[in-house]
Amino acid sequence: MTDLSTKTIAFIATNDFEDSELTSPADAVREAGATVKILAPEKGQISGKKGTSIDVDATTAEARGEQFDGIVLPGGTGNADALRLDEAAVEIVKKHVEAGRPLGVICHGGWILTDADVLKGRTLTSFPSLKTDLRNAGATWVDEEVHVDEGLVSSRTPDDLPAFNAKIVEEFAEGKH
Repeated sequence: MTDLSTKTIAFIATNDFEDSELTSPADAVREAGATVKILAPEKGQISGKKGTSIDVDATTAEARGEQFDGIVLPGGTGNADALRLDEAAVEIVKKHVEAGRPLGVICHGGWILTDADVLKGRTLTSFPSLKTDLRNAGATWVDEEVHVDEGLVSSRTPDDLPAFNAKIVEEFAEGKH
């Protein structure tokens, strides 16, 4: 089994996240030993589309200067759309990707990557409706269960979670690219 016991993985989300796209990857990295930190624009709790409540560990503004071993961006249309308007979240993602640290993104989570301007020359997948947005941001879009591009792990939907979870654990264990 891959050991993430020395790693801290941040999940950046807000209300209306796709429940399984946060809980399933969080369980996977925890099982591998990682510390999970939930970041959101506001303190308290966030609620998923299907009612899952998650305690927020820190606001994105509070976490602005922190470095994480990995970041996961779950989907959910409302979640992804709100996060791309959160300057602190965009800054955290931009600095993380530019530093070459691994990041997992699923479904609509990729929207924040367009606002962080980190997709030029990268290849990834997403929920199909993001294809044009990602291409316009300079990415090559592929329709695959999971795609890895130098630490950028992407998947399309909750159906892809088993493959996504396995790859994020693997990439987070490897570290910088």
